[in-house]
Amino acid sequence: NRGAARPPVFQHDLPDLTLKNWSVTAVEVSYGPGESSPAHRHPGITIAYVLDGEIRSKVDDGPEQTFTAGQMFLETPGQLHAVSRNASTTKPAKLLAILLAAKGAQLTTPSQD
Repeated sequence: NRGAARPPVFQHDLPDLTLKNWSVTAVEVSYGPGESSPAHRHPGITIAYVLDGEIRSKVDDGPEQTFTAGQMFLETPGQLHAVSRNASTTKPAKLLAILLAAKGAQLTTPSQD
């Protein structure tokens, strides 16, 4: 028996980049109830996958959205990640961030905005 193909969990166009001398780093980000990260930017492409709970996110001029376990979002190079927080004040939340960037680049920088 072969499994049936399922629709993609996530699909998004990527910017036109050359990935020569880039690397990939995966980090797990955990938020306690009500916790958040300060506004920041990433130098490359960041793909986030919500593992547990609900994450509120606002990237650049896009709307603030809530992503639940199993959902994903994308950040392209230099975009402002203005909101990144646990949507719940009572339950923890966790995401897996996959960061693609030039080797040796600082993967996260605080926003000066």
